[in-house]
Amino acid sequence: MIIYEFKVKGKDRQYCAIDEAIRTSQFIQNKCLRYWMDNKNVGRYDLNKYCAVLAAEFPFANELNSMARQSAAERSWGAISRFYDNCKNKDLSKKGFPKFKKNCRSVEYKSTGWKLSVTRKAITFSDKKGIGTLKLKGTYDLNYYNIKQIKRVRLVRRADGYYAQFAVDVDAKVEAQPTQQVVGIDLGLKYFIADSKGNVEPAPKFYRKSEKALNRANRKKSKKFSAAKKKAKIRQSNNYHKARNRYARKHLKVSRQRKEYCKRLAYSVIQSNDLVAYEDLNVKGLVKNRHLAKSISDAGWYTFRQWLEYFGHKYGKVTVAIPPHNTSQNCSNCGEKVKKSLSTRTHVCPHCNYVADRDINASINILKLGLSTVGHTGIYATGDLPSWAVGKSLSSNGESVNVESPN
Repeated sequence: MIIYEFKVKGKDRQYCAIDEAIRTSQFIQNKCLRYWMDNKNVGRYDLNKYCAVLAAEFPFANELNSMARQSAAERSWGAISRFYDNCKNKDLSKKGFPKFKKNCRSVEYKSTGWKLSVTRKAITFSDKKGIGTLKLKGTYDLNYYNIKQIKRVRLVRRADGYYAQFAVDVDAKVEAQPTQQVVGIDLGLKYFIADSKGNVEPAPKFYRKSEKALNRANRKKSKKFSAAKKKAKIRQSNNYHKARNRYARKHLKVSRQRKEYCKRLAYSVIQSNDLVAYEDLNVKGLVKNRHLAKSISDAGWYTFRQWLEYFGHKYGKVTVAIPPHNTSQNCSNCGEKVKKSLSTRTHVCPHCNYVADRDINASINILKLGLSTVGHTGIYATGDLPSWAVGKSLSSNGESVNVESPN
């Protein structure tokens, strides 16, 4: 399954119709969640049947395509099933009880409710929301695929416009020649990655470089905000919404820079090696450190891991996630534990006099653990599904790890 994304062009009334469809999808999703909370033994098919009840009760819900309503119900069931799985795993952390959605940004259609033009450069939505025909702007060519291979179509709203995503059922695997190379990767803040061969890649720090402009745009937005209007539940001024959109566009640019950097670096690593061992970092727990939260979020470690696993699956390379415990403390030469603080950037072993950069030493330990794991378990070191497998279905925020840009 691969995802192709196009920017859509239309008129203002069509954009308003897309917004209305997104609000309706959010309404159905929340209603299905409430139905599950108020009734016992509610399953996935019960939520699908409940969509017909909502369509009969609310005229605006009936205007949305029937399969789009079912897709909204499936989103609710996805959150419910994840909650059930977390409860069965007996994890001590939060179980992730499903929450009501406040700001959905997408609506998803299945096999009906839309039709591509003959040239496949435009798409027409035929439900009663009045979206109509939208032009598709992009470099991909959908003529290579049969219409039956397109399993989902999603309309996504972002700060810089509206996009259409096509989920195409096709085998994305590509045969690649073996390189007879293996590598271990240590993720860090000073260096984004340091590998076991001694190579380092400096951290780009996209957010830090744009922080001054972001703060300036945020101040301009705040000056146009009226607390009195919010208290009276009156819509903010047009100037406020324009400033908010400019601020959101700057954040979107930083996010795209980080994603493109992680994708290109992951592609380079996969093409150069047959086996890649990397740290199985708990990023969600690491960002709780208030001193390093901003730098960790700016690094984009999890995004890099997603692309690494996706490209590994696509090109038939082995990717192994290794628990990061003591990889920086242990000596890669003799194996003895050498305690050091986070500020100590050089590994000096008093037992064997081995001296190396802290991150290089950790990457060698990661490679050793990765090689010891391969051939014994036959699965990913974390025991969970890899990110590429989870990303086969489109995520609820309109992003997907399978989206490849033409550049």
